[in-house]
Amino acid sequence: MDLGEPIKISNTAKIYLCDGKVIKIFNDYLPATEAEYEAVKQKYAYSCGLPVPYIYEVTKVNGKQAVIMEYIEGKTVGDMIYDDMSKVEEYMYLSVDMQLKIHAVKSPNLEKMADKLNRQIMSAHFIDNAQKKTLLEKLHNIKYEICLCHGDYHVFNLILNENHITVIDWVDASAGDIRADVYRSYLLYSQFSQDLADLYLRLYCEKSGISKNEIFIWASIIAGARLSENISSEKASYLIEIVNSSLL
Repeated sequence: MDLGEPIKISNTAKIYLCDGKVIKIFNDYLPATEAEYEAVKQKYAYSCGLPVPYIYEVTKVNGKQAVIMEYIEGKTVGDMIYDDMSKVEEYMYLSVDMQLKIHAVKSPNLEKMADKLNRQIMSAHFIDNAQKKTLLEKLHNIKYEICLCHGDYHVFNLILNENHITVIDWVDASAGDIRADVYRSYLLYSQFSQDLADLYLRLYCEKSGISKNEIFIWASIIAGARLSENISSEKASYLIEIVNSSLL
């Protein structure tokens, strides 16, 4: 099948637009179950009534595992902010409102966040076994209500069309603590812009009634788990600093 040039390239896949549908083709190094793994999570979010692209099929395209899904026209909220920084608070309000709707889904039938974080911490780079043990002890001692968490929630995973937001990229979704999901978003923003991170956190706390201190109990755990990802040495140093300061 001739797909032309991809409209987006991520760390794990190439995204194509073909016949009015999105075709996401996963990289060869990923497990053979990766497409189905992501599709199950996205289908679950769709079944909950959340604004998520409809999945037509999990298949193979040109010999590679792929997901074919609905094409959502529009621009990412991140791109909209870049285009008009004067509206950054307005757009961030929209993103927080949507995240709260996601977090309102209780006890989802998905992979447990604790299991996912345990696996990531065990495979994290730049921290030793003693640090990993301490992080895992902290992880398993936190009590929380199980809710739907996106796992990679930020403005570039939100498509805006006439004030309607669609949430994409559900591969990291899990059943866990919304405070961890918020800290993960805060951490991603802080590595891009501290001002944006602070704005996001302030708005989420105001709208949810959850305090910054409650969210930051997850700081060392989420930072440690992120060290399992393919990140730059500069970002790794920042994450190690968070881990070490939280474990003092």
